[in-house]
Amino acid sequence: MASDPDPATHGQAAVAQGGPNVIVIESDDQTTESMRVMKNVNSLIGAHGATFQNNFVNYSLCCPSRSTFLTGQYEHNHGVRGNTPPGGGFGRFEALHGDNNLAVWLQDAGYYTAMIGKYLNLYSNDQGIPPGWSEWYAAAADKPPTDGDTLAAYNYTLNENGTSVHYGTAPADFKQDVLTGKAVDFVNRRAPKAQPFFLWLTYTAPHIGGPNPNPNPPFDCSGAPKPAPRHAHAFDSAPLPKPPSFNEADVSDKPAEIQNLPRFNANQISTIQRRYRCALESLLSVDEGVKKVVDALKAKGELANTLIVFTSDNGFFYGEHRIPTGKLHIYEESIRVPLEMRGPGIPQGVNVRDLSINADLAPTIVDAAKANPGLVMDGRSLIPVAQNPGIERGRQLLIEEPTFEAIRTERYIYAEYNTGERELYDLQKDPFELQSRHADPAYASVEAQLAARLHVLETCAGDSCRAHP
Repeated sequence: MASDPDPATHGQAAVAQGGPNVIVIESDDQTTESMRVMKNVNSLIGAHGATFQNNFVNYSLCCPSRSTFLTGQYEHNHGVRGNTPPGGGFGRFEALHGDNNLAVWLQDAGYYTAMIGKYLNLYSNDQGIPPGWSEWYAAAADKPPTDGDTLAAYNYTLNENGTSVHYGTAPADFKQDVLTGKAVDFVNRRAPKAQPFFLWLTYTAPHIGGPNPNPNPPFDCSGAPKPAPRHAHAFDSAPLPKPPSFNEADVSDKPAEIQNLPRFNANQISTIQRRYRCALESLLSVDEGVKKVVDALKAKGELANTLIVFTSDNGFFYGEHRIPTGKLHIYEESIRVPLEMRGPGIPQGVNVRDLSINADLAPTIVDAAKANPGLVMDGRSLIPVAQNPGIERGRQLLIEEPTFEAIRTERYIYAEYNTGERELYDLQKDPFELQSRHADPAYASVEAQLAARLHVLETCAGDSCRAHP
């Protein structure tokens, strides 16, 4: 069991008075469809709080998405434009926001903070502990830096409060379980104390997790997400979802990048199905981890005084629109992610249909903790939205990546690409995004309005990102 590091060595401010504990639990590359297997998350968080049914990410990629979480800003404002240098990765974030982000704000508000799991891409052991963190258990990248160790389910390294600790290939070394154990230990140590805490628990499942060690586990999820050995074959018979967009027959309405993708053959579909089943199996350890953390809070009498958030950094494709794997597109599978939360100020059993985005998470936590943000945030607190579903009707969100910018409304998504290509989908009539209405005369007025609004959002900051048209 770890002992508490000396707060004096971690820049702790005066103890906050009356603020709730905050735990954010984040998965990696998780779709909303897969939430059906997250029985504990749904029953212990969603059923006791709010489920945001239309939640999105501003930039569907790990490091930019996590940077949005830590700043409350859209990518064009926080400036982390990818996973790797020069425009992205841990080094880029630290240079821009290392001493001015959510963890620092919460420490300044008197919170004891901890990071457990995957931080930002290309963080490595020799880069030390960033400002804002009282305790630190971060997955460290290989040297020279790649994300191999960061994502591996076995045979990986954690930076544990400045000490490099290597984990091997035994079943007990399975990363999701190790992270859960550290989170439960943290809650058990900190919950009895008067000082509120903030814990960011970031699992690496269901991201693809490196090669299987031999002989543990004795099943083949090579090139796919890694389940715990106890969950091997749990979804061997799970059918691959095949919405109308799966292996899409006619992509003539889509950008050339999609048009150039061939349709899948039987072997390729089998590979996608195996990857999908492994992803579901890998999520079972995350779901078990959520229950263990909630049980620890309950045992310590702190469950009612803790804001718990469950979400993912981005979505993922399993063959929709001929895209075999990955993210980084405007389509729903890429940008729509789970969001459930419970805690002080969150009504029980609420389903919120208002649009929300990952830029809202930092404002929500700042609101709950009564902290002072050091940046102008582009999102808004979701606590009032959970209390009054419908107050954000008409909201419009910005989706942006290096190759396109898009606006997502309740009914439409409209995108402009660097190539000059455009896409427009009427999600009310075409929820699977099968027929772009760009250049359709019947949608000319709608497209013009969306384009005008997009051109405002793509340079927005603060209030102008939240303003309704």
